[in-house]
Amino acid sequence: MKIFNIFFTVIFILFAALQYNDPDPYIWIPIYGYGALMCLLAALGRFYRGAYLSGIFIYLVYASYLFFTKDGVADWATSHDAENIAQTMKATKPWIEDTREFFGLLIIIIALLVNYIYAGKRQRTAA
Repeated sequence: MKIFNIFFTVIFILFAALQYNDPDPYIWIPIYGYGALMCLLAALGRFYRGAYLSGIFIYLVYASYLFFTKDGVADWATSHDAENIAQTMKATKPWIEDTREFFGLLIIIIALLVNYIYAGKRQRTAA
């Protein structure tokens, strides 16, 4: 678990740094920063199940919004034939930005969920 969390701490810090030139860095830098902080704390052996659940819930709500919004993931998959969203770094079409953001949230949700489950198992074995 320590290697998993160190890896995601570094990845989320890099993702946050890449948001500097994004149209909405004030949203995405804190989102990735939260993921990095939670993974860093887990790498240091400190697990906060409530913080994981809060992050998972908030990010699931936002991911759902990005999925169903106009030019969101559903629109990308149906109206735009799941066009390649990684061909260039610049998001020239609105559905590319929303779809990338959705998958970024999904990565954070998975990392938080893994830590939430691990923290629960660890808590049960300690009791």
